[in-house]
Amino acid sequence: MRNLVVLVSGSGTNLQRIIDCCESGEIPDAKVTMVIADRDCYALQRAENHQIKSKLIPRGKDFSQKLLDEIPENTDLIILAGFLSILDKSVIEQFERKIINIHPALLPKFGGKGMWGMNVHNAVLQAGEKESGATVHFVTAGIDEGEIILQKSVKIEDNETPKTLAEKVHQIEYEIFPKAINEVLKS
Repeated sequence: MRNLVVLVSGSGTNLQRIIDCCESGEIPDAKVTMVIADRDCYALQRAENHQIKSKLIPRGKDFSQKLLDEIPENTDLIILAGFLSILDKSVIEQFERKIINIHPALLPKFGGKGMWGMNVHNAVLQAGEKESGATVHFVTAGIDEGEIILQKSVKIEDNETPKTLAEKVHQIEYEIFPKAINEVLKS
């Protein structure tokens, strides 16, 4: 059984998808063993609903060390699912190629500092892009610069709004996140 730790900051819809995929076997021989949040959020309730150990570690002094202290040694993969904190180099080095993130755009475009949530969708539309999508990538010291594991695009319609684009991209995230997790766990 592979042990997954999911880091969250929000409502936890991608966390829920990962839990469901582990329970259904879509992500075989794996389970979410811990959920860690950097702020009080609904994702912690989702963990509790599935009897998954959870921990709130507010950002601040010694955040990275507290995170390292909580992540179990037997962790096979750390998954950032809407996690808004930037991981310290010490965390990334300790779990090299064992941390993945999902980003709501087609990296390398529209990544980096400040590019999260609606900021991304606004930037994509303002740039006049014809498509957007989601990318799952390895986490490195450079924000959104890690090797791409999987990405999928969606066409941007003429009347697209940031909200409608966000909804379309979120559906793609649900589709590719479990596939990317399986790919990484097989390697």
